[in-house]
Amino acid sequence: MTEREEVVSLREAKREVEKAITRLALLHLSFSKTIVEEFGEEKGKELIVRSILEYGRRVGERIKRGLPDLPKYGVHSGSKEGRIYDCVLAKIFREYGEQKVGCLYCYVDPAKAMAVNPKRKVIHTTCAACGDDYCTFKEISTTEKERQSFISKDKGWKYVDPRLAKDD
Repeated sequence: MTEREEVVSLREAKREVEKAITRLALLHLSFSKTIVEEFGEEKGKELIVRSILEYGRRVGERIKRGLPDLPKYGVHSGSKEGRIYDCVLAKIFREYGEQKVGCLYCYVDPAKAMAVNPKRKVIHTTCAACGDDYCTFKEISTTEKERQSFISKDKGWKYVDPRLAKDD
């Protein structure tokens, strides 16, 4: 006996993914706020960036094993000419007025890229979570210093992405 497969529309699937991404954004903001309250802004942000570095490392390791990264639908509204529009995370960070700690989540992008290949990184040239209208990315080579900072989880690693470090 086979179970009947349930089919959902693409619109409904996108809404469901958006709900999960909204929860992820709220979790990030909640942990970040608690860490900054407990340790102060400078040390708190340092710990958040280190945590996101570790998170990105884990995501990158999964990608290396052939596992998926992000859902195909629902994380943002789409891309056009290399621009990513309507990032759900950025929308929530803006809604709560917490872009300063919200945008630290975006360090996941260079971290996961470096976990896959330490000689390359993906950086933001624009970042919606930092207040830009959309996100754009650029893949470039890493420096030896950046690779060492990544391995040692050094607090100086945050300069790996100049757009994100700019708002700190």
